[in-house]
Amino acid sequence: MEAIILAGGKAERLGDAAEGRPKALVSIAGPPLAAYQLALLARAGVDRVIISCAAGQEELFQRELDGFGLELVTVGEPEPLGRGGGLRLAAQARQTEGPVYALNGDELFDLELVDLLDAHSRGGGAATITVAPLQSPFGVVDADENDVVRGFREAPKLPYWVSTGLYMLEEEAIARLPERGDHETTTFPELAGEGRLRAFRHEGLWLTVNTPKDLRRAQEYLESHPGLVVR
Repeated sequence: MEAIILAGGKAERLGDAAEGRPKALVSIAGPPLAAYQLALLARAGVDRVIISCAAGQEELFQRELDGFGLELVTVGEPEPLGRGGGLRLAAQARQTEGPVYALNGDELFDLELVDLLDAHSRGGGAATITVAPLQSPFGVVDADENDVVRGFREAPKLPYWVSTGLYMLEEEAIARLPERGDHETTTFPELAGEGRLRAFRHEGLWLTVNTPKDLRRAQEYLESHPGLVVR
């Protein structure tokens, strides 16, 4: 089975913490971020991973991510194509048909990807997106109808779900990816309007590494959960 990792992020918001490396190759508790994704994919039976990166970084990704028993194929974007365009370009390097895992290169999860595949197979959609509860970045105040404050809640989960950037894509969805732009504002809304898009709910760990604060949180989590990367 194959997977695609979108790894074109420049890590600009990470600043000096990125040490000049692409975001997916930033070190977290030792290994690069994408190494944790490769380990997750390998446990799910994936044996070939296509990495979409910026042109000129192909050899860097091959060198940094070698040693997981996976065939790695790097596809460099000659110019920024957006996430949807990057996925479409990378998908041309597939050798098999059928569903493919696709994920952003700056995310950490604690789920088992076979559960996502099972849900996708049962759902019968053209694509399945992994969604997580939206957590408020602020504490909230609970007030009743008489404006009496009854309590406070620190950063609660809200009754909404957000895309985590982890998907299962069928041939139909891949064929409808844009040549440029973001699939979450083009392809996915179109599929949703046709009833061809499914959701897989995940309430466990989901960390996006965008800022130095995110990097520290990821570091702390991975230091307390050793053994997540097995070469």
